[in-house]
Amino acid sequence: MMINKIARFIAYHPKIILLISTLLLIPSVIGFIGTRVNYDIMSYLPEDLDSVKGEVILDEVFNNAANAFIVVEDMPAKDVVKVKEKIEKIEGVKAVTWTDSFLDTSIPQSILPDVVTDIFYSSDGTKTLIMVQFDNDGASEITMNAVEQIEKTMSEQCFMSGMSAIMYETKKLADKEAPIYIAVAVVLALIALSFTMTSWVLPFVLLAALGYAVIYNMGSNIFFGSISYITQSIAAILQLGVTMDYSVFLMDRFEEELLKTDSRKEAMSKAISRTFSALTGSSLTTVFGFLALCFMSFTLGRDIGFVLSKGVILGVLSVVIVLPAMILLFQNPILRFRHRPFVPDFRKLSDFSVNKRKILAALFLILIVPSYIAKENVDMYYDFSKALPADMPSVSSLTKLKNDFNMATTHFVIINEDIPAYEVSSMVNEFEKVDGISNVISLNTFVGAAISESLLPDSVKEICQKGGYRLMMVNSVYATATDEGNAQIDELLSVLHKYDPAGYLTGEGALCKDLVEVTARDFKITSIISIAAIFILIALVFKSFSIPIILVGCIELAIFINQSVSFLLSAEIPFVAPTIIGCVQLGATVDYAILMSTRFKEELQHTSDKYEAMCLAARASGRSIFQSAIVFFSATFGVYLICNISIVKSICSMLARGAVISAIVIMVFLPALLCLFEKVIKITSYKWRPEIPQASEKEEIKQ
Repeated sequence: MMINKIARFIAYHPKIILLISTLLLIPSVIGFIGTRVNYDIMSYLPEDLDSVKGEVILDEVFNNAANAFIVVEDMPAKDVVKVKEKIEKIEGVKAVTWTDSFLDTSIPQSILPDVVTDIFYSSDGTKTLIMVQFDNDGASEITMNAVEQIEKTMSEQCFMSGMSAIMYETKKLADKEAPIYIAVAVVLALIALSFTMTSWVLPFVLLAALGYAVIYNMGSNIFFGSISYITQSIAAILQLGVTMDYSVFLMDRFEEELLKTDSRKEAMSKAISRTFSALTGSSLTTVFGFLALCFMSFTLGRDIGFVLSKGVILGVLSVVIVLPAMILLFQNPILRFRHRPFVPDFRKLSDFSVNKRKILAALFLILIVPSYIAKENVDMYYDFSKALPADMPSVSSLTKLKNDFNMATTHFVIINEDIPAYEVSSMVNEFEKVDGISNVISLNTFVGAAISESLLPDSVKEICQKGGYRLMMVNSVYATATDEGNAQIDELLSVLHKYDPAGYLTGEGALCKDLVEVTARDFKITSIISIAAIFILIALVFKSFSIPIILVGCIELAIFINQSVSFLLSAEIPFVAPTIIGCVQLGATVDYAILMSTRFKEELQHTSDKYEAMCLAARASGRSIFQSAIVFFSATFGVYLICNISIVKSICSMLARGAVISAIVIMVFLPALLCLFEKVIKITSYKWRPEIPQASEKEEIKQ
């Protein structure tokens, strides 16, 4: 067979394999450096949404898809003008708007028209507002650099906020912390492996081989063009946690083959060929779980799903190609520093689970309903300012905007320029009457009694009217993604479409509202697809209808419990967390259930007592499940402890918790369920066990 020939070549040429593998790191590192990281989560929304279409018009027609607001405290008008002029000279800045864009700064603030003071000054008159428009979208490098330069020009009296500023600070924080995440995950995984494995050196070898896979994965992302900062932050950690099992499988098989031959190379050759098929089957459940994310219309799921699926595949290849070469080359130090593994004995737990099978099965069924109800009522947030620490400059400045200028959210309204001026005025008046609207800024706002249109420079006119469209800026006191804010958007849309049925309402608030509706639908679809895909895969592996029901049921209960903990703790989680947790926890930890069920089936071939077979299977698989869960927990929990980006922190916290909960559910409930329903399993499975008389149902387990 081809796999045997390949395995033999790998085992007998470890230096060549390691040399080629190391050389491949060079293009991978180059690819990693060249991969653009996208910090604009809204860019993953479907293109057919009106809010997204409006954003395209903002960008392509008005060059206003990105903006920032600068609050200036206790600064004379002449100094504010100097700040404005400095910002205007920065590359990437399209326009800077302040009162001097409409009126001469020699006019005292006290006699400025109300329309100007209401927009550009706080109620106490001590603070003023500068509006900045950028040439490119908020996530572009040019805009990020422009925000950085603006930040450098500002004095202690200036405070910048807006989505562009928030994206910039997200980038700065993510770039600073991402390498630390990986370092912490590796260190904690090393500690966990050192105590659960039989050698102090072996964990370093295993992680080094998987490190190759991580670099290959991150480098090959260049073919996608860009990846999200969320993917960038969690992909390497999840890849390490999920694929570590595969390394352990190969090492265990190698040690088993060494008992049959004196040749290390021959033992490794057989270990590779015999492990490859097992790893392929095992990894498919994880890959299917991750690929379910790709069916989200919110394409952030596709971004995460493709990267993680690719990571699992590359992890398997590294385990059967790179790891064998490393093990053979470092076999002497691995053996020299052997020690007894510090893994608990699961004998009492397995006996308890089998003896109390009816009680545990009842408890299993009882837990499903309340845990499901609790997880459905977990509070989620869609406001990306909550992803950053409250003391970050852009977040604290957002508070100033809200408190001093009643600008928690800014909506952009785009209408056809052919709409008569009197209808536009009526529309603006109706907008201003909507609850929570602080002011409306449009060309009509300024021209008329206060300012003659002839006095407005063309650069200012183009901000509000261009390319066949009129643009209005509607400021709201309601925060993004709140019930009040969403209701306000519905009312604004009702007014807008009365005057212009083809008009658009966009901006962070409208995009977030659509995000809520799109992801609610996506979550249901991905959940169904991931469960169905893994159900079918398990059914094919075991040739059974009942086994996948039991196994998937166990992991789904673990997922329900995991998410319900957030409800019990009154924790608010990011909107992407339930989908990521649902697919990743299902795909990554269903292997625990498959491992125990496979071992149970094997033990049934050697004994007629299903209780004894289950106890033996639970004890044998307990070590592997414990080891896998503790490594997954260590890697993700370490990131949770140090992370300052709320989205990444919450996901890692739930993944760490999910690994432990899944392990507990599998080790406590699954043995009970398999024993209790073994007769049903036999009827609904093909060649489940040989025809051997079974022991009595009432027979106690022999110790």
